[in-house]
Amino acid sequence: MEAGLKALEAVQAIARRGSFRAAALDLGLSTTALSQTIARLEANLGVRLFNRTTRSVSLTEAGRDFAARTAPALAEIRAAMERVRAQRDTPSGRLRINASAQGGRAVAPLVLEFLNSHPQMQVDLVTEGRLVDIVAEGFDLGIRPADLVPRDMIALPLGAPARHAVVAAPGWLARHPVPLSPADLDPDHCLRVRLPNGALLRWPFEKDGRALPFEARGRLTVDDPAIARAAVLDGAGIGYFIEADVAEDIAAGRMVRLLADWTPNRPGFSLYYPGRRNASAGFTAFLTLARQRAGA
Repeated sequence: MEAGLKALEAVQAIARRGSFRAAALDLGLSTTALSQTIARLEANLGVRLFNRTTRSVSLTEAGRDFAARTAPALAEIRAAMERVRAQRDTPSGRLRINASAQGGRAVAPLVLEFLNSHPQMQVDLVTEGRLVDIVAEGFDLGIRPADLVPRDMIALPLGAPARHAVVAAPGWLARHPVPLSPADLDPDHCLRVRLPNGALLRWPFEKDGRALPFEARGRLTVDDPAIARAAVLDGAGIGYFIEADVAEDIAAGRMVRLLADWTPNRPGFSLYYPGRRNASAGFTAFLTLARQRAGA
């Protein structure tokens, strides 16, 4: 029975991720072991579920039907297992958390404290830029900036709001005028930022209660702060960051901070989850710890 469930979970993971390698990482398996699991399932069913090439993986027609029909059953099985686990006094099992890279760093101390307190628990912390449907993709919890949390989720504050920072490399500023207000910015010299929900960030500026959103139109669009940081250091133009991502560069003189009196705080991160669930003891224990730390 357990082997059969693992095979069904494997099908869902590959269908969701579109890659054996990515699905194997999500499931904590080697790519070889995952391939063998799917091969055995396909042999038992007598049909091929996936079209596989050296570059891509896609569901066959039979595979699409199989994945669609088994997904609700798996959700019911997970719920039944959580109901049983909720009867236990000692939290055990696994929590899956989806976060942005920055959200993952924010929650890491909480995760480590939780694991130290509950030795029978495991946590799978997946960080990625895109904003996923945590229910559809099998996650227990999500972590994103408060303004990006889906409205149908229950949210818990995680950490304080962060500052923004507008920066450029000294070499770039030596060749261009230093902007003294957002009106001085040339949109073509400003890197565009793609948010986890796919939208392009309108740089938020604010001073004396006056909001002045700004639309960057630079030739480079990124969704990874590390890439944006490297581009600014290389002289690609002006970037808009969370302060923590470039604080060391500012302190070391590798970047110059601009328009500091115009950059507002950004919303802090929120831990979020769906309502009306049969919470396991582990899930409840993690939320209890998160609430304690939020109120500390």
